[in-house]
Amino acid sequence: MTHAVRRPRRPLRPVLAATLLAVAVVAGLGPAAADEGPAAAGGATPAAEGPAAADRAASAADRHRPAEPAAAAGQFRNPVNTGADPTLVTHGGNYYVATTQGDAIRMWKSRSVATLLTASPHEVWRDSDPTRNKQLWAPGLFRDGGRWYLYYTASDGNDATHRMYVLESEGTDPLGPYHFKAKVADFANDRWAIDGEPFRHDGRLYFAWSGQRNDGVGNQLFVAPMANPWTLSGGRVHLPADGNCPEVREGPTPLHNAAGRLYLTYSACDTGKPDYAIWAKSLAPGANPLDPAAWRQEPGPLFSRNDAAGVYGPGHHFFFTSPDGSEDWIAYHAKNTTAYTYSWRTTRVQKIGWTADGRPDLGTPVAAGATIDLPAGDPGPGTTAINDTDPEVTYTGSWNSGSGCAVQCFWGNDHWSAEPGATATFRFTGTRLALLSVKDTGNGIAAISVDGGPEQRVDYYGSPRVGEQLQWVSPELPRGEHTVRIRVTGEKNPDSGAAFVSVDRAEVYP
Repeated sequence: MTHAVRRPRRPLRPVLAATLLAVAVVAGLGPAAADEGPAAAGGATPAAEGPAAADRAASAADRHRPAEPAAAAGQFRNPVNTGADPTLVTHGGNYYVATTQGDAIRMWKSRSVATLLTASPHEVWRDSDPTRNKQLWAPGLFRDGGRWYLYYTASDGNDATHRMYVLESEGTDPLGPYHFKAKVADFANDRWAIDGEPFRHDGRLYFAWSGQRNDGVGNQLFVAPMANPWTLSGGRVHLPADGNCPEVREGPTPLHNAAGRLYLTYSACDTGKPDYAIWAKSLAPGANPLDPAAWRQEPGPLFSRNDAAGVYGPGHHFFFTSPDGSEDWIAYHAKNTTAYTYSWRTTRVQKIGWTADGRPDLGTPVAAGATIDLPAGDPGPGTTAINDTDPEVTYTGSWNSGSGCAVQCFWGNDHWSAEPGATATFRFTGTRLALLSVKDTGNGIAAISVDGGPEQRVDYYGSPRVGEQLQWVSPELPRGEHTVRIRVTGEKNPDSGAAFVSVDRAEVYP
């Protein structure tokens, strides 16, 4: 969570090797579609720390020594996780990501960012205490003194009881095991609180979170000093903060520039809205974080919706460095729909840069499915994509196809059918394949098989309609040539208005 001072950077290079068709058209995926707006082609929580405590202990000269970026080993596409409120760190040659899961804290580990989406979850914490074992939100990793501290928000099932807690690892592994350490609170003014994250400024430890003011107004930013990673050592201070919507200031996440200026970035607006965005306040070296007047409001937003790419509500983010330490990246969630909904928020990542005067340049959120170079030092080899119109896909039976789904679909086109027995078969060479396409109120049930084996039933229904959603992941296969067949069953669940099955993008894992 405490993000170390960043190295001076070369100008930010574009991370997009390609983009989806930026077609601002609203249309349906077949007759059953009921769109609410250009819904997407494109998913941090109080978050993790990026560089670990060991990095912070390195000399200033080491921290500022420019690293030569390693050549990207391959490419990938977002999303990298199907959850929201990400915290993401690189440690010991691996990526670790945790997202809001509700009933427990789960973490995914992968050697490459390209394979995070298909990594297996590890349940690292489940609480038996009924006062704090429900509505677990916004996990955040922070390394200090050789241990990991995992912050989270939880309640007894009632939102009003949400408070912040922290776990401590038994050793140096981000996967734990963990034990419960403490409730993190200003006990003299213990009010509703979420999204806590520690940060260091001028060598001192502080805690920032989103809480309730004394007058009852919620989702406001607060900061307090810390005696250690689990104990506040003084009263909270309210930090007034600007935003594009009046109702929410949450997910405070720190980032230092090379000169030591602290940028406390945060998310503004309700995360269920498409206008959820990232803003920032900043603090000069030597200034007091507990003095609200010492903070400078940065003009914003720094990162916001990208209608042309179908990305809505980007925020609740976390900053991390590439495995070789030469690049700065952001992990965030966003949606592929303009609908007011907390569903369908997925985790995406992309590289960020810095302006000439040292301000973070977060850029513009890229479309889901846009091709991105792997972070420097990522061993890869990355993934490749198959589009529904590519020759690797063959169809039998009656299928519709077209570009009416615009930014909701990979490269702006897809196929759909409700004819029982119609099939779409992907031919690929690799070890695994993931299918992503539109979920819709008019979608039904598909039967999917690998290499002619047993079929697995998969429900393509979803509400509201959203594109580029993970539908299915194959088991790990021997490296070689394989086929995945999608068969339309003509069946649907009781909530669906039709039985369409959509075919759009496949990610191939070598």
